[in-house]
Amino acid sequence: MNNSTLIAGVDEVGRGPLVGDVVTAAVILDARHPIEGLMDSKKLSEKKRQHFYALIKEKALCWSIGRASAKEIDELNILQATMLAMERAVEGLFIQPQHVLVDGNRCPAWAYSSEAVVKGDGLIPAISAASILAKVTRDAQMSELAREYPAYGFERHKGYPTAAHLQSLAQLGPTPHHRLSFKPVQRALEQQQDSTNGRH
Repeated sequence: MNNSTLIAGVDEVGRGPLVGDVVTAAVILDARHPIEGLMDSKKLSEKKRQHFYALIKEKALCWSIGRASAKEIDELNILQATMLAMERAVEGLFIQPQHVLVDGNRCPAWAYSSEAVVKGDGLIPAISAASILAKVTRDAQMSELAREYPAYGFERHKGYPTAAHLQSLAQLGPTPHHRLSFKPVQRALEQQQDSTNGRH
């Protein structure tokens, strides 16, 4: 591969949370307009992520977001839903990549020339860019859910299974956006049903 090869970087955010979409992004950076300082989104402050988010959208050759919903995660399982969301992100690019680099240890079963890169979000700028777009997009979904369901604190824990999230799940039960196939959500549903049955 030479420098002019169109390479898309792909990453996902949101495999671990109990609520909301798994979000992926695909980015083809422009070699003529490099973005200095790109790194794994987890190592950036929220302010820095927002800064890079705007820069990537402005300077990249093209970018695309893919998602799989909580319902799709429940139907397929989280791994298959993540692969589906990655396919959607790459298919959404208006420039066809010649090669795709995916963060992690596996690629979807697609027709693209591709390879998986472990810890790629810290090594390959296009994957770092994808991780930033995916993270900011998913955090925005959590902020929306926080406004809709203020008692759950989604803006703080982003849907991950923190003690506070598990406590609100136990007290309030799952929202329509929770992933019902995930064990902590199943347990909360069972507790709800038990307490409802106990009232009769």
